[in-house]
Amino acid sequence: MSTTNSIQKHLRDIANPATALISQGFFKTAPGQYGEGDIFLGIKVPTMRALVKRFRGAPLNVIGALLKSKFHEERLFALLLLIDFYQRGSEADKQCAYDLYLAHTAYINNWDLVDVSASQIVGDFLFERSRQPLYQLVISESLWERRIAIIATFHFIRRNEFTDTLRISEHLLNDTHDLIHKAVGWMLREVGKRDMPREEEFLLEHYRTMPRTMLRYAIERFPEALRKQYLTGNI
Repeated sequence: MSTTNSIQKHLRDIANPATALISQGFFKTAPGQYGEGDIFLGIKVPTMRALVKRFRGAPLNVIGALLKSKFHEERLFALLLLIDFYQRGSEADKQCAYDLYLAHTAYINNWDLVDVSASQIVGDFLFERSRQPLYQLVISESLWERRIAIIATFHFIRRNEFTDTLRISEHLLNDTHDLIHKAVGWMLREVGKRDMPREEEFLLEHYRTMPRTMLRYAIERFPEALRKQYLTGNI
């Protein structure tokens, strides 16, 4: 059986200090930055994805322990294991995985950790349930919980359901953090890939006042002439 120690030992054995140094800069770990104090082992994501099969079957208490690790990659690997557990599990297993996820959001504390997992677990679990938990997350003081709320809706978008994405985007229009602006713009762009009139309806109401980064992300795939009209306010 996979244990916390056996998984940690393997991950630390394949760590690469040079890669870790690059990651610490990329994920903004300096004082005052969003990833302040995060520590990296230096393991690339494809390597960790390939390891999921080897450690498949790790129980939730092991995954939960890994998710509390001080090392970024151990937390990411915990989320990859949790996604695998969730996808292969019974309805009861899915409930347990979802509950564990929401109980540990303090450790899902960088954009890559949110982006790899929020739609796969939170979005999937809530797809045929009340979406109210997303509206609790979106008013959180935690940057990462707010990002979880909007990224979780990617699961809905892929199934051509856009209402919650647009409502949550509206909640986040006045958010002050650049990582939320990027996330909302990204999800609006994904809506537009499937239903451009629906995205434009939202933008026509809000584009003059939404954060510039959010708007740029949202209109990235628009025809050049239309994109310029939005950026210059000449719609």
